[in-house]
Amino acid sequence: MKLIKGSIALAILFLTSAGIYAQTTDEIIAKHQAAMGSPEKWASIKSMVMKSKFNVQGMDIESKSSIVVGKSFRTEVEVMGNTIITVIDGEGGWMNRPARMGGSGEPEDLPREQVKAGISQKNIGSSLLIAKNEGSKIYLVSKEKLDGADVYLLKVTKKSGEESQVFVSVSTGFIVKAINKMNVQGQQVEAEVLYSNYKSIEGLFFPFTVETPSPMGGGNMVIETSSIDLNPVLDASLFAKPAKK
Repeated sequence: MKLIKGSIALAILFLTSAGIYAQTTDEIIAKHQAAMGSPEKWASIKSMVMKSKFNVQGMDIESKSSIVVGKSFRTEVEVMGNTIITVIDGEGGWMNRPARMGGSGEPEDLPREQVKAGISQKNIGSSLLIAKNEGSKIYLVSKEKLDGADVYLLKVTKKSGEESQVFVSVSTGFIVKAINKMNVQGQQVEAEVLYSNYKSIEGLFFPFTVETPSPMGGGNMVIETSSIDLNPVLDASLFAKPAKK
């Protein structure tokens, strides 16, 4: 009898703790949503153009990203007078890289793996909220310190099995850090990204400073956003693969 009562007590304790745990995770996500801006306003954004600047190995680089939300993504990167264009449109993509930058100077199809890795760039806003809306599993791991400030550490597991760790500021509700696990050429790699300098654009908040591993190796690069334009008109031809010359 004592064993049965003890088991019931443990079951009640487990269920109660689980409910509190889930509620705490939901509260953190709700605070983050409130910090980022109205869900209705985010849903009204159908396109975006963002301009940024960064430096890689002493080279000043400018980029322009054009997005039709959930459908198409185009980035133009200016390097030493050369323009590298990368496009993901639907389930396919292409790139045009000048011969001086190691390319053919003609539009070429992107490898399937690169398209898959870049599909998320067709979305805008919080990666945490996008993951929630896609049905990813999200749970609170711990509350800890990051650079002396309190943060919540959340673990996100997508339906595809991809995992990430998201650090949400206790005081602001903004994401300040993410560690993303991804498969690159058959190998599992981790990429740490830092977010800061959040600014409001029409009532929606974006991180204007992003620190991410440099594609050239040798440390991180800091990407500074210079402008964001919401709901510009973007013609479909912008994303269409041009014919080879």
